This record gives sequence, structure tokens and C-alpha cells, in this order.
Amino acid sequence: MKLLRFRYKSEVHSGVLTSEGIAPIAEINARKGTKAPDDLLTLIQQGAAEELADTSSVECLPPSEVTPVLPYPVPPKIWCIGLNYHSHAVDINAVQPEEPGSFMKPASCLFEPGGEIVLPPPDVSDDVDAEGELGVIIGRKCRFVPADHVKDVIFGYTTTLDLTALDVLRKNPRYLTRSKSIDTFFSFGPVIVTADEVSDVESLEVITEHNGGICSRDFVRNMLHRPFEIVRFHSDFFTLEPGDLISTGCPKGARIKPGDTVGGRIEGVGHITAVVRQGARKPLY
Repeated sequence: MKLLRFRYKSEVHSGVLTSEGIAPIAEINARKGTKAPDDLLTLIQQGAAEELADTSSVECLPPSEVTPVLPYPVPPKIWCIGLNYHSHAVDINAVQPEEPGSFMKPASCLFEPGGEIVLPPPDVSDDVDAEGELGVIIGRKCRFVPADHVKDVIFGYTTTLDLTALDVLRKNPRYLTRSKSIDTFFSFGPVIVTADEVSDVESLEVITEHNGGICSRDFVRNMLHRPFEIVRFHSDFFTLEPGDLISTGCPKGARIKPGDTVGGRIEGVGHITAVVRQGARKPLY
């Protein structure tokens, strides 16, 4: 099942992407007598996605008439994994860590899929890269998950764009979180694909696009730390909650500048895009 949140006639709703178009959750409920929440985060938290399995006879919206938005604007947690591909470590002259190089990002850095990346003023950072990645969506509250039960706690997968202020990071590796948390430095979606539709996660190819071409591509199986192990490992340290998002790393990022277009593509999961513009120092208080 492919789920998304969208704007239609000035209102925001959620639905199922089908071969016929987008089946709004409200329409599915009306036709099928179900009571699935018209909010993807609540849907995941309540484990109610199965109520949307039957979209037959539901009147669908043409994708051209809706504007996709973030699947949910404030994920409970956003974790990312750095240097998970050897090629990315080589690109920024870094050494891959033995354990997952994980860090958190705030919801304030989110931008809408298909929207704008606003580069910070050059005195804040003038060397930024964008990375298309595979995102894992947690579906159940869990802790200390055994390796053979990881599949049970994953709701689905999505495509992400993760950005880094490389010049900030070069000053000191302890500045990693700051270099990753600038406004408009992360997005995900617009589609979340439920886990049952991805038969072999490790066969997925993760692609970063830049100005109409391909910047980098590699398969999940070539990650140093693969998705199931990433989930298992992090569950040893803290409770994972429904809707938590873990972005699993990029083969190589695209150095971006104003006027560029950038995107992440994973066949069978989704495609996320953004345009890049230069921001200015405008005090807000």
C-alpha cells in the first residue's frame, strides 16, 4: 500500500495511491464503513492501515489535481545514519565508523517534498550537499528488538533528502548535529510504502539526482549497516515509537547551489524532489 498526505481545494487530507489515482481516506471510510484516521501519523500509531486495503469502488482523485505534502509534519523522532556507504566517506574524506554513525535532526529543518531548499547565508555555510536516502518508518513501540523480529516493528519505507553544511562539519566533527539541522535541511515522502510491498529491502537502489542527471547510486546491500540491523541496534539504546523515521545514508551527496534541482529516487519506494534557492539573513523575533 502506498500512502500519502496531500492538499486538495485548500484542505489537507490523506489517502492511498492506487493505479486509479488517489483514494482519500474519508472516501474509503464512507464507502467501506471503516473508521481509519485521516492523518498518517495517527494511522500508524493506531495500527489502522489494514482498514484501507480495499479501495475498490472508491472515487479517486487524479494525482494532477492534488499537491503532495509531508506525510506528517512532526515525526516523533528523526534519526539519520552518516557515512553508511564507503563512497560517501571517500567523498568527504572521512572514515566509516564501526558502529552506526547516528545523529538526530529537529522537525524545524523539514521542508515540503517538491518544495524549496533555502540555502543559509554564505557566512553561515557556503558548502552544502544534498543526499537522497532510504527512510525506515517504525510501526510499533519497541525496545531491545531481537534480530529475527525487526520486520515486525517496521511500518514501511520512504524516500528522504538529507542535507549537510559540509564546511561547518569540517571545522569539527562535534558540529555534526548543527551542520545537519539548518532550516530546510531535511524532507521525506511524499509517499510511504508499507513494508509488505518491499519483498527485499537490500535489493533497493538508492539514487541521488542533480540537475536532471544522476549524482550517485548504490544498492542497500552495500551499506555498512543495513536497515534491519540499524533498527535492532538503536532499539538497544532507546524506545522506538510509531512514526519514528530513520534515514539510512547516501552513497554520495550532490553539492548544490541556487537554481539547482535535486532529488532522491528509489524504485518501488518513491521519488522526492526539491529546488534550491539562496536565503538571506532576515531576523525573526
